[in-house]
Amino acid sequence: MAVDVIFQLIGGLGFFLFGIKFMSEALSRISGNKVKNIVSHLTSNRIVAFSVGAGITAIIQSSSAMTVMVIGFINAGLLTLRQAIPVVIGSNIGTTFTAWLVSFFAVFKITHYALPAVGIGFVLMLSCKKSKGKRWGEIIFGFGVLFVGIGFMKDAFAPLQSSGGINNIMVKFSQYPILGVLVGTVITMLFQSSSATIALVQVLAFKGLIDFPSTLPLILGDNIGTTITAQIARIGGTTDSKRIAWVHTLFNVIGAGYMLVLIYLGVYQRLIEWIIPGGVTAKNIMFHIALSHSLFNIFNSIIFLPFVRWLEKLVVRIVAERPDEIHIEPQYLEKHLIETPTLALDQSRKEILRMLHLAKSALKDAIEMTTENKKELYGKVVRKEDAVDNLQAEITKYLIDISVKDLDQEQAQMIPVFIHSVNDIERISDQAENIAELVERREGNGLLFTDVAREELNQMIQVVMKMINDVPSGLEDGKTYHAVDALKKEDLLNEMQIRFRERHVMRLKERSCDVLAGLVFTDFVDSLEKIGDHLSNIAKGLKRGFKWT
Repeated sequence: MAVDVIFQLIGGLGFFLFGIKFMSEALSRISGNKVKNIVSHLTSNRIVAFSVGAGITAIIQSSSAMTVMVIGFINAGLLTLRQAIPVVIGSNIGTTFTAWLVSFFAVFKITHYALPAVGIGFVLMLSCKKSKGKRWGEIIFGFGVLFVGIGFMKDAFAPLQSSGGINNIMVKFSQYPILGVLVGTVITMLFQSSSATIALVQVLAFKGLIDFPSTLPLILGDNIGTTITAQIARIGGTTDSKRIAWVHTLFNVIGAGYMLVLIYLGVYQRLIEWIIPGGVTAKNIMFHIALSHSLFNIFNSIIFLPFVRWLEKLVVRIVAERPDEIHIEPQYLEKHLIETPTLALDQSRKEILRMLHLAKSALKDAIEMTTENKKELYGKVVRKEDAVDNLQAEITKYLIDISVKDLDQEQAQMIPVFIHSVNDIERISDQAENIAELVERREGNGLLFTDVAREELNQMIQVVMKMINDVPSGLEDGKTYHAVDALKKEDLLNEMQIRFRERHVMRLKERSCDVLAGLVFTDFVDSLEKIGDHLSNIAKGLKRGFKWT
């Protein structure tokens, strides 16, 4: 008997988790990039951002998925920490929608239609030629599987209704709410789904195995446990992504702390029973649990939402910035300065200079991989290249916004030069990543350069690194002699590329070098020469005083 109960429970939970995951992913796909666009564009106002977080989470039915999405947006530079906090707060309300769904459908016997829903959904998935029809089939299929799982769980708990051991556990939860919070936290951490824990609690209560007061600590623990997904997702991310994960954790831990006092005093239980009149019965206990879950998150949101800045300062203290932190978002592009083009263009120049320093840093790391065999720097090169890509998009958009203002001729001439410079810097970082990949390929295949080839590469590297010092200096102080020096070095790089390629062909004829190693060598030489080309383009703009000719 015990084995059958365990098997039914595990199987039911498996169906439930699979169903909700399948349905959530289908809902996310059917909404396409709309979800991403909404999150990234409607977060300037905290109330709107809060509503977006709640609404989208209600659609995808997972606060964990929503928080992970927000962490991805922060890593990509699409959201700042302050913009993201209200979205995460709102997601905690959106996730309570699942509990209402389970309450309504379980009480009104919708589980009878679970198997037909699985069949209809599966047929739509197979027969529909259009992707939209397939997505709706996936949603119906996931919906059906979800309630098949609920049905299995209800059947599994039926024999336990007369169990003395279960009744003892119920009494313990009533007497020691902290124990209930811990159990709810651990179960949700294991399931990685707050919806699964709430559904399990609802089924237990529906079957009379646990009374309503005993469910309240489990609900608090469920809200704490769901934060583990964000804590896992933030590993290896930016500092702000780690901070937003802590926002999610603090929101639920602090909320559970003060709510636990109200549960001890019996105030929260009486409030729920007052809102749903008529006493707690088998038919309405699921609705009591759903309301408890929602009300906790609504009340907690009302408390936290006015203190977004305070919460931001708190997590900034908890998660200190690393010395080598890469800021992917712009630092100088002030939106309110666009109405004053002179100032806005100066801020653009500062951001372009910062972008160039990032590209230079990526190149320096790639060179150290080459000359000092520091393979661990590959990740840094990739992250810096991602940051440069993001800055390219942000600076270009900012410059386009400036271009529609009333500009004089000199200002109008600067904008296309700046945009071209931004594109050249992005290509420099691309070449830095390309060099890092060449090092990985060389080391992975055990390829060795000859002493002569290594010396030739070092000569080109020295010229490139001097050149990439000249150009930022010119951008910083506006002195054109830096540009002249850089252009002379570019001529030298062109001459080196031709000469070293000819020497390489001679080595191949003499069979003094490996063919595969030789291919990697020529790619190195070409990448360094291309970096020189892009730097020379920026230097030409600097030499002309950023005037378009």
